[in-house]
Parts: sequence; structure tokens; C-alpha cells
Amino acid sequence: MANAVGDIPPELLTPFTTDTILEVRTGKIQNMPGLSIPTGIFKSTHSERLGLTDMGFNGDEHDYTFHGGKDKAVHGYCKRHYEHWRARHPEKADKFVPGGFGENLVLEKMNERNICIGDVLAISTPEGEEVARLQVSLPRQPCFKLNHRFGIKDFAPTTYETSRTGYYFRVLREGSVGIGDTITLVERTYPQWNIERVQEYLHRDTDNEAMNVELSQLGVLGAESKERFKKRAAKAERARRRKELGEDEKAEKWRPFKVVEKKEQTPRIVSYVLETSVPDPDADERLRPGAHARLKLGNGLLRSYSIVGGSANRFEIGVALADDSRGGSKFLHEQVDVGHVLEVVSITESVRASKAASKHIFIAGGVGITAFLHLLELMKTVNWEAECHYGIRSMNDIPFRERLDALGNTVKFHAKDEGQRMDVKGIIDNIGWNHHLYVCGPPRLMDTVVAEVARKGISQDDVHYEAFQADTSGDPFEVVVENRGSRQLKVGKNETLLEILRRDIESVPSSCEAGNCGTCKIAVKSGRVEHRGTGLLEGMKNEYMLSCVSRGIGKIAIEI
Repeated sequence: MANAVGDIPPELLTPFTTDTILEVRTGKIQNMPGLSIPTGIFKSTHSERLGLTDMGFNGDEHDYTFHGGKDKAVHGYCKRHYEHWRARHPEKADKFVPGGFGENLVLEKMNERNICIGDVLAISTPEGEEVARLQVSLPRQPCFKLNHRFGIKDFAPTTYETSRTGYYFRVLREGSVGIGDTITLVERTYPQWNIERVQEYLHRDTDNEAMNVELSQLGVLGAESKERFKKRAAKAERARRRKELGEDEKAEKWRPFKVVEKKEQTPRIVSYVLETSVPDPDADERLRPGAHARLKLGNGLLRSYSIVGGSANRFEIGVALADDSRGGSKFLHEQVDVGHVLEVVSITESVRASKAASKHIFIAGGVGITAFLHLLELMKTVNWEAECHYGIRSMNDIPFRERLDALGNTVKFHAKDEGQRMDVKGIIDNIGWNHHLYVCGPPRLMDTVVAEVARKGISQDDVHYEAFQADTSGDPFEVVVENRGSRQLKVGKNETLLEILRRDIESVPSSCEAGNCGTCKIAVKSGRVEHRGTGLLEGMKNEYMLSCVSRGIGKIAIEI
């Protein structure tokens, strides 16, 4: 089990029996400083007794998107943890004071190592009268708001890596609570499951199948964590079942999808809704935003398209007719109508939201909005702050117009015919602390953003490029696959290494096939590579290449 960074005071490891409530805190919903995101993290202490119901303290407000509810009625935090954080981040010492984590109860000794899921706790007045009962329900799941609250990038993960997140209680008996009350353990059903050990399998040892199953069946564990363990256990069970059936997990599985809807979004962009009669029993009911599908078209071409919504068994895509179409968009626009059947080989996630960012900045052009539309809608639903700059030809040339209009001020249109050219330099210059940038559009827009990001010195970790048009052609080159008997291959000028490996050796994992994600990276043992795409960090380019877009120069040696 991972240990927390720094020494843990011995008294915090002592088995818990009783503690004292040092502070009782509540707060009203307000915006995070510098953002328009609602939060209840700022809480003030009270000297008077406060009423406590099964939804929390009277007057305490929650952003119910992720907080509050019966499993999270009361948040507790150990005062001694602030000593650790001040020592670790002395430059932020003034922020690490009781109440900093948005807790309702500031406690002297109770912490993640000495309380267990399901513990029943009695709260009593100094005179000994029991006034309420709580039950430990969940470890806290920190989010980006802690990063913003303390001004420390990626601070939230360190809280669960060190098991200093705090913990939630559900209310078993309503009453009133005040400073100086005692909180006493009256029942412990699961002594093996203290908060720290739950966090071990929730965040650190996530593939432990036996523990995922056990925790998914822990009745008193709150739904937020229990559902995550259930999904992991189910995924492992499906993998075991496929193995028993002798199925190759790497093998591509094609499924037929019928076009059930076709709609002209603009004169250049058409949307298609595809539905299969061969459902995937392992697929989630809803797709995560940022997914895309790889289709086999009737003319033999393979193309990937961003999904703007739906499930693994019914989804919608938007396709622009490219001026220089190599057959993909032209075939779909001119030959595919309702009733047409296409084959889909994979649906994979490409664009992942940066969960640590305080604000999300999107730059899109033309059909590039399809990569981000579903994600923007999700961010609005969960109260994440997003800003989208969308370059279009005209205000009459906007795909998925109703959905974009529903996003309100989140989307700023830049119409070319009205002289509203997108000021990429200005957008990049205004990117602030802990903001994340997402970019998708035609090559000229992508190149401009890449140059401005480099000029501003923004880290690659803070940018996601989602190319939908990749140039994969180039001079032929030779390949030696060292770990496959030094097999020699040739890649033609209009072929990709990924295609040749799949055809002549074995299936190589891939996702976007436009150089965005890095799924298809392979090890380069010797030789020179012309790197393309954005899926590799600079530090990885000496050892890897993207087999979907990058090309060797002359002769290279690889391992797969």
C-alpha cells in the first residue's frame, strides 16, 4: 500500500474511539475567484449550534453536480493535515488553514487511517447528551477546484495519493451540532476498510480484480465509489469471458451499421445517424464525449469521424465535403443515403477533458466543431468553465446550430464573410493559469495555433490537438521488425506503416489514425523518422513513432 508523503504523526495512526469537534462550518454557493463556476467550498465557522438533517447542515449550500446529497451530507477533515500541507507548500502556507478544504467539521484526530467505511458515530454535547448520529460513507473525491482554491497545479491528485482528502458522512439521526461536541465510535462493521485502504484501490491499485469485486459489494459504501468498483469488476468479467471463448482482444471486430437519418447541416456538412442490429453487449449505454468511429466505406476506404452524441450501438457523425477529397467525404456525401449499410470497426475515445484544469479553451474551425460539441455540452451540464472560439465561413454555414445556440455565451462565432477573423494570437495571449487548450480545424488553423502556443511557451501538457486531416504520404521507406524475426517490410509512398503492419504481420492498436492520440506508437530501435501528428511529446520522439502518420527515412528498425 502506498504511503503518504512525509511523516504521519503517531496519534493519527492510533485506533479511533473518540474525538472533539473543533469547528462547525457552512457556506453559500458563490463563484470561484476569477471564474464563473459555482462552488460551496468557502465555508465560515459558527459559534452557535447548527441543525443537522439527512441532507447536511441547515444553511449549507452545495453544487449538487458532484457534491451534497445523503451520501455526502457532511464533509469532515483532520486539522493536523494542514501542518503537512504547509510544510509541503510553504509558499501557500496562508491558505492551508482549517476550512481550506471546504469541510463542515474540523476534527482533531479523525483521519483517513483510523476511520472505516460504515463506522457509526455518536455526536454528544459536552454534558454527555447524544444529539446526532453519523456514518462514514465515502472518501472525498477531489476535483480541480482544490487546484484553483490553493493555486497549485495538479494539487488534487496529491491529496488522494497521500490519503489526505477528507471523508464524507451520511446522517443516521438528525439533531444539532456545536463546537466542543464529542464524536464517538459506537459501531464498526468493516475494520479492514479504512478510508486509506479504499483509496488504495480507488486510485492507486485500480486493476486489483478481487478488491474491485469486494468493494463493489460493500453495502455501506456510498454510490459514487461503489459504482466505479462495479464498472471495473464488470469490465474484468467481460475480459475473462472473452478469454474463455478464445476471442482475440486485439482483433478488429467489424459490425454493420445502417444509416437511419441523413441531414444537411450546411451546404458542405452532412450529419448521419448510424444504428446497428448487432449490439455490442460490452459497450456502455452512452458514449463519452470526444469519441470517434472508424468506418469502412463502400469504396474500400477507412476513415475516422468524430461522434457528436449517442451510444456504441447508435451514434451521430458530421462529415464535411473536403475540397480535395480523396474519396471518403465525397463517397459519403454523394452515395450514402438512409438505408445504406456501413461497417464500423471501432469506437474509441480521442479527446479527453483535462480534469485538473480550471478553465477549458476550445478553438475550432469548420467541421472541427464535431470533435468538441458533445464535450462542450457535458461541461455546461457539470458546471465546468469553457470558452469556444469557432471559425466559420458565414452565420448561415453553422452545423448543429440548435445545439451550439443552446450553449449560449460559451461559443463565440468568428464569421469570415463578416470580417470576424479569429484572433488566434489574442486568444493564446489571454490563456491564463491552469487553463487547458483544445484545437481542431483545417491545417492552416492548426499550424497557426501550434506556432502561437510555441511563442507563448505553453506546455504541451496543456494543449490537445485533434487533427481530422492528416497527410500520410511521402517517400517510400523500409522497415525491419526486430522482434518478429527481423521481418523486412516496404511502405509505399501512399501507404502508412500501420496499414502495412496490419496487413503483413499483426493487428496494431490504434484509435484516431490522424496522429492525435498516440495509441499506435511503436518503438524505434534505429534509423531516422519524419515525425507527424501531435500524439507524442517531444521527449518521446527519440524512442517512438506514430505508425498511423509518421514515416521512416530510408530504412528503420522497430519493435511492436
